[in-house]
Amino acid sequence: MKVVDADAHVAARSDEGVELINTALTTWPDLFRRRTDGVPGIMIEGRPYPQVEGPGAGCPPGHGLLKVDGIDPLHLDGVLADASRDGIEDMVLFPGLGHFALSIEDRSASVGLARLYNEWLAAFCARSGGRLHGVGVLPVDFPDDAVAVVVQARELGLVAGLVPPAPRTGNLDSSRFDPVYRAAVKADLPLVVHGGPGIHLAKVGYDRFTNYVQVHSVSFPFEQMLAMTSLVSGGVFERHPQLRVALMEAGVGWVPYFVERLTEHYELRGSWVPDGWQRPPVEYLRRGNLFVSCEPEESLLPAVVEHLGADFIMFASDYPHWDSAWPNSTKQLRTRTDLSDLDREKILAGNARRFYRL
Repeated sequence: MKVVDADAHVAARSDEGVELINTALTTWPDLFRRRTDGVPGIMIEGRPYPQVEGPGAGCPPGHGLLKVDGIDPLHLDGVLADASRDGIEDMVLFPGLGHFALSIEDRSASVGLARLYNEWLAAFCARSGGRLHGVGVLPVDFPDDAVAVVVQARELGLVAGLVPPAPRTGNLDSSRFDPVYRAAVKADLPLVVHGGPGIHLAKVGYDRFTNYVQVHSVSFPFEQMLAMTSLVSGGVFERHPQLRVALMEAGVGWVPYFVERLTEHYELRGSWVPDGWQRPPVEYLRRGNLFVSCEPEESLLPAVVEHLGADFIMFASDYPHWDSAWPNSTKQLRTRTDLSDLDREKILAGNARRFYRL
């Protein structure tokens, strides 16, 4: 059974990643600087990237990647070998350092870094023999520029555009982002919502936790609930019925609960959201507007499939991050006896091929 990994990551410490940072330091010397306190990372606009201490802390240096014998996420050949070792045919790569562009306040630097990163990622994937597929970064807080970046991403051969759960300048249902959504539909470029602690974007728990583990536990699932609320109740899929959006790296167990909760509010007070949802929330899953990634070991996965079907769920390894099950992530799904072969094929490959147009 062939497998498409809908959410893996490129490592910022790869040779190519170091080259990209060096280019940014040279291009924007007034905004980008190396840290001088001995902590890995850089300073952008006077802020540390990644931010590893204080409210909303990111992962401490040296602890973000798996420490498994034989893993090699820092080189192209190593990534391909690692994918094969886990039985993965196609791997969709999300950013590490590319996330930084999403919270930079300077327009030129935010848009410029996004373009630079997307070009680098496309070149990296182009050398993979068709097995690696890149997700570009979209600087949505500058919508006019983001529209041009959508066009560039499609021309580069990238398969999706990344947007944060909570942009700096509004929720995802804000009309200011409609030009980006229209451009994505026109380019047939799906959007993926993916968070990341330590990059200076608002996140759930930011005001309560300074410990990375607590931030990570809380922010990922609840940020996706916020994103689903904005997209569904805010009428984004009514204004853009062909738009495809995936909510990533929060598992899928929360979806039935939250769809049911949104449904109650739609039925009882749906009219209180002006120009919002026009149909029950589950319809946006069934129409192919919303997809969600799952983790291979989730105990509630069969219950989610039984309740909502399998057509919106995509397998994600999260390679090479510390919480990935690599090199056994696909094995857990291949060998489960609580899923039908048809549903297993959809989750392991079919849905991702449909979402990313692979």
